Amino acid sequence: MIGNRLRALWVLPVALLLMAATPLVDPAPVPVPAGLDDKAIAKAIRLGGAQRGWIVTRQDPGAMELTLNIRTHMAKVGVKYDTKTIQFSYLDSTNLDYEVKKGNRYIHRNYPKWVSNLANDIAVQLALAQSQAEGG
Repeated sequence: MIGNRLRALWVLPVALLLMAATPLVDPAPVPVPAGLDDKAIAKAIRLGGAQRGWIVTRQDPGAMELTLNIRTHMAKVGVKYDTKTIQFSYLDSTNLDYEVKKGNRYIHRNYPKWVSNLANDIAVQLALAQSQAEGG
């Protein structure tokens, strides 16, 4: 009986730590390789996002909104781009525990990984697009 209580006292803080929100920091801008036009960049963003289930829910010149739905979670990211960089910004979410405390933004611990993967997948697509543009 005492062993079960001690185990419960140990499990509860670990479970709370695993569910804890993490600071929300937008990923660093992704540099765009030289020689790519807006059309090629937009295509790289769409293809990179599609790698892990991100869908384009809005597209304007130089800007897109990408949305990821995983089970009951939804994340929406703004993507602004030009021929030099692609920048990412948090827009909205559902069931990701987004909150602002004392001027700092916090979100579900998986969100930074999802957005980092998005940025990396787009960078790969940009490199492929540059290779194709160079005839390689």
